[in-house]
Amino acid sequence: MNDLPLRPAAYIGAVEDRFFNLRNFPLTDGTVMPEATVVAAQKALLDHLGIRHLVAVAGPSYGGYPAFQWAVAYPDFMDAIVPVNTAPWASVNTDKQLAEVQARLASDPEWHGGRYHGKAACKTVLTNIRVETLKRYGIETALAPRFPDPTAREAAIREQAANWAAKWDANSLTILRRALLGFDTRPDFARIKAKVLYILCRTEALFPPKIAPDVIKALTAAGVGARYFELDSDLGHSSIGSEHAKWSPVLREFLAPLVAWLN
Repeated sequence: MNDLPLRPAAYIGAVEDRFFNLRNFPLTDGTVMPEATVVAAQKALLDHLGIRHLVAVAGPSYGGYPAFQWAVAYPDFMDAIVPVNTAPWASVNTDKQLAEVQARLASDPEWHGGRYHGKAACKTVLTNIRVETLKRYGIETALAPRFPDPTAREAAIREQAANWAAKWDANSLTILRRALLGFDTRPDFARIKAKVLYILCRTEALFPPKIAPDVIKALTAAGVGARYFELDSDLGHSSIGSEHAKWSPVLREFLAPLVAWLN
């Protein structure tokens, strides 16, 4: 496991399981729990545990949003952030995406207005949504070497999606979208004291690398020490895990001076 980006033998990590645990906090009444509130809750938890400082806050995809939020909200609490295949702002179409997700869920007879607990829980529509999401993430390219036959590959994708849907709560999809309404940390870049390692994939479609120059320029103009690394992979959004060997050395180099005092 020494080739992992963050080696368990070298770092102690605190990992938020927001995605699955939201099933216990349904918020079916449309309540908005903004990203800033979520990060404040994370900070309160760390305070309760007696953790006073972090070396880094890192996160891929949706997890990159709280990384940026941590940096602007609690600038003295960490030495660095590592947002990966993400952006410091949410899509301007988040409200439209939220409406689309709500409509998809409502099309499932098991939805019951989001009050389905104790009943069947929209697994068919969740599976279909996940298949589409995985394909946007580049899973077809990732699975092609193992499943050259298109039919077998499609079956593997659907199996993976069904396994995900079995563990996922349908309300989480709307909660996570609502949390991003209006999310944009760029106006607060001047508050950031942490160093930034920003990583995007060459073939990333959701967060294309063309956005990187403006992000780095804005961070630098705000006085932030920011570095960009572009992952050379054909796997798009899904590259960050399966291709970790390509960016692990960069991350270790970035973190080395921040943890040198521990040695």
